[in-house]
Amino acid sequence: MSAPRPVRDRAAFYRRAMNLPEVVLWRAIKSRKLAGLHFRRQHPIGPYILDFYCHAARLAVEVDGQGHGFGDRPDRDARRDAWLLAQGVRTLRIPASTVLEDVDAATGWILNAVDEEHVMDAQSANPRPIGAVRRWTSPRGGGPDD
Repeated sequence: MSAPRPVRDRAAFYRRAMNLPEVVLWRAIKSRKLAGLHFRRQHPIGPYILDFYCHAARLAVEVDGQGHGFGDRPDRDARRDAWLLAQGVRTLRIPASTVLEDVDAATGWILNAVDEEHVMDAQSANPRPIGAVRRWTSPRGGGPDD
């Protein structure tokens, strides 16, 4: 799905100006570190910019600060989430405080959200369960499969 030029330009700016919780989570999920899943950061989709997006799982991950609980933000977030769902994209909202306090818990929430659905096999575009996704392991061992 494409996005209007101003949204794409704003997303490029946001990639250079990520807040601390977004940087912490990005370091944990970039380069296919999380179950081999590819995430994009500050990804434009339609009129919105997603904090993180995994196309294979059709999952948006939003890191929400305290401001998301006040004023009209909950309603705006609900409208945004409904719009994304109508496009086939599910949204997972993770409190920024959780990312800062326990990034492993945050990545676990992401894996649980992915487990609820199927991911697309990048080679054949056939759906398959997340359990079939190759898990990341370091060359020295110690990864999630060890």
